[in-house]
Amino acid sequence: MSERKAQPASAKAAPKAAASKAEPAKSAKAPPANAPAPKAAAPVKSAPAGATAGSDAAAGEERKSFKRTLIGRVRSDKMNKTVVVEVIRSKMDPVYKKYVRVRKSYQAHDEENTYRIGDRVEIIEHRPLSKMKRWKVINLVERAVQE
Repeated sequence: MSERKAQPASAKAAPKAAASKAEPAKSAKAPPANAPAPKAAAPVKSAPAGATAGSDAAAGEERKSFKRTLIGRVRSDKMNKTVVVEVIRSKMDPVYKKYVRVRKSYQAHDEENTYRIGDRVEIIEHRPLSKMKRWKVINLVERAVQE
């Protein structure tokens, strides 16, 4: 029985010795873990067009997102740097299946106080500028008729 125990012990010792010899050989063949991964990954990332977009984003450029634009008439220009724009849209009535005009007013930012009552303007969604202002006037569609 002692012979049997001795054989498995020596058999176990041999693979350990082989494994210890093999491990240095593997580590010697493989370069350091931190050096090859970034070098291999960097050219792949910079080569496609998507990488340039990623580098632009890293440079601090804004991402373009979907922002609604509406066209309406200026109903009030009495506030400083603000106009009230009334947008009229057609909406189908759920019961009668006919189109009904729906009016909604938005307060929009007008930096230079250039728009007057009756002007048709285009407004775009914007970050909150005050309690009620979430829109900004981007251009004049049609000037109001002067009497």
